[in-house]
Amino acid sequence: MFTRAATRIPRTHILASNLLRITRRSFTVLGIESSADDTCAAIVTSDRQILSNVVVKQHDLHESFGGIHPFVAIEGHQKNLARAVRKALGDAKVAVWEVDGIAYTRGPGIGGCLSVGSNAAKTLAASLNKPLVGVHHMQAHALTPFLTTPLDSLPTYPFLTLLISGGHTLLLLSSSPTSFKVLATTCDESIGRVFDKVARMIGVPWGEKGLGASLEEFVSQHDDRDGTTAPEGWEEVAIPTFPIPMRGTLSFSYACLHSTLERYLSNHFPSSHPPSSPLYTPCLPHPIKLALARSFQSAAIGQLEEKLLLGLRWCKNEMNVDVRHVVISGGVASNLYLRRKLGETLRRISPDKDKPIELLFPPPALCTDNAVMIAWASMDRFLAGDHDDYSIELRSKWPIEELDLTSAKGSATSSASWPLRP
Repeated sequence: MFTRAATRIPRTHILASNLLRITRRSFTVLGIESSADDTCAAIVTSDRQILSNVVVKQHDLHESFGGIHPFVAIEGHQKNLARAVRKALGDAKVAVWEVDGIAYTRGPGIGGCLSVGSNAAKTLAASLNKPLVGVHHMQAHALTPFLTTPLDSLPTYPFLTLLISGGHTLLLLSSSPTSFKVLATTCDESIGRVFDKVARMIGVPWGEKGLGASLEEFVSQHDDRDGTTAPEGWEEVAIPTFPIPMRGTLSFSYACLHSTLERYLSNHFPSSHPPSSPLYTPCLPHPIKLALARSFQSAAIGQLEEKLLLGLRWCKNEMNVDVRHVVISGGVASNLYLRRKLGETLRRISPDKDKPIELLFPPPALCTDNAVMIAWASMDRFLAGDHDDYSIELRSKWPIEELDLTSAKGSATSSASWPLRP
């Protein structure tokens, strides 16, 4: 069982915390995120001010691999992180010694990528004699609406959280900032990974926001008449029906969607390389490509709709909990078609039509990986004087349900006590 290392708070930290409490100055955190392929740094304060948000993308480095190449991503972080931190401080007009605490993504994620951010954060914190907090990546996604939502519209516990990204597909019941119960997860691949695979297989270009976002943009750019008619000579080719698997079961499965597409492409558009290979270069007629993208996206989002309804029903029947808020976060949450469909679903099933279940999303720029969410998720612990030791290890695999266990074994507390929100 994992146990967080105990930390002895330096007297300078206690004095600084007491000074902050007396002067009521906000607490300023430098956040660092490097769990996958985005190199991120940000400055955030305890009074909900985002002073800077720097994200350095690596899409051009990974395009030829058809996805994230871990070693290439590590090298990208090593090249980009120092200047990302420097730019975050410059944009915020904050000197590094004016930062009150340093937070970083401790896990889960790609181990080598996490280590770049972890080593940088620990070195900065130790050299500056600042407190350090390692943050759970998915917890940070789940708590972002507490930073971005108006104070009179904040979600109330317990609420449902749908975390959807390239690495995760999770439906959670959130009972506190550190208490999450997994209601459903994927039994094979994440929704974001399959979005990327399908986009690559049908030949959608890799744009500035990544393959999955490019697929959504490709579909949204064309009205419903485009693609309703196959090009001459292709009238006999039926577009496959993408399944919504395991109906009635609280479990996700997305591998069947890209395998459905693989079989279709192998039968109708054969190549010397299989569709799953990065070397596969399809030359699909535009209407066929558009119809495939549209059909896939509808099935992928349809699965989220069905599992969300099952989760709400489970909360009501098994826990006697009337959920009033649903938080959607993670990179796929920036998909506007998803936002519209889930909003329609909740309005349709809400028992009180005048006060429907509220659907909350962070702004699209804060749905994808960023250091703003890392800094914000650390704030409760910083303000309670609960910090990590400089020697704490990263956790590339870190079940979110273990957060409640580790928080109960908090490392240290000081006399400072601050509210998370003003």
